[in-house]
Amino acid sequence: MKDFHLSSSDFDNPQFDPQAPVRPEPPGAPAPTDPFISNPAASVAVAVGPPPIENPVWSGWDVLLIVGLTFFTILVSQFAILFGAKYFFYRHATLADLAQEPLLLLISQFLIDGAVALYLFALVEGKYHVGFWNAIRWNWPRAEWKLLVIGVAMLVALSALENVLPMPKDTPFDKLLERPRDAYLLAIIAVSLGPLVEELFFRGFFYPVVARRWGAAWGVLLTAVPFALMHMPQYGYAWGALMIVLIVGIVCGVVRAVTKSVGASFLVHVGYNGMQMLIAVAITHGFTRMPKSLLEISFR
Repeated sequence: MKDFHLSSSDFDNPQFDPQAPVRPEPPGAPAPTDPFISNPAASVAVAVGPPPIENPVWSGWDVLLIVGLTFFTILVSQFAILFGAKYFFYRHATLADLAQEPLLLLISQFLIDGAVALYLFALVEGKYHVGFWNAIRWNWPRAEWKLLVIGVAMLVALSALENVLPMPKDTPFDKLLERPRDAYLLAIIAVSLGPLVEELFFRGFFYPVVARRWGAAWGVLLTAVPFALMHMPQYGYAWGALMIVLIVGIVCGVVRAVTKSVGASFLVHVGYNGMQMLIAVAITHGFTRMPKSLLEISFR
């Protein structure tokens, strides 16, 4: 494959750019002639500029690489799971029916999340030879319960907002809650691997690249948008659900930006998802009685 050398300023990594040496001024040298600079130290500051708020060792091209590998993994894993299930377990079922089988969807999601986590780890440690958790800014916070409470409070606030937004009544996501076994598997993924991988990629890997170039505010917004779009197939592409998930992404991004900790945004995400599942378990008596209103409980 031909090697392409790209130099887009949006994706170049300044951490590896060579820096020109600073030559000290000899004693008695005249002050700088620039009329806007009267302090030699200030001239150096102007030339160098303020340090970026984020400076990851990876670049935007690495982000695109992870996205491409994720799409490839989705195609391969779904193909393997569908044909494997048909050949070994569901010989009389059609592929169309198997594609809607909740257990197979959950297995596929588990494999995809695990693969993305491995890709991130391999790229950071294998390509750049730095510690993954330090580079990703995991920085486990001390106020765990406070961050979980933020997630719970966000759920309460957005539940009130759902009452005024046009939320879907029947979505592909509802099928994952039809059987207790599938619902419990979903609950486990929802408070563990799911939010972990989403926070590692969106707030740990993607956010610092955008924030380095355009600042924290754009970093929060531009990572929340694909985060919301990624969840849309689960909710029938309803714009009301899009707004709710977008707000979840923004809140998690703000927490990441303020605390500089992906562990903090992960806890907020877990608090939000976990409270949703606790409410669902209570309403359904352990997913054994599924009232019609439960179909309106969304899960991000």
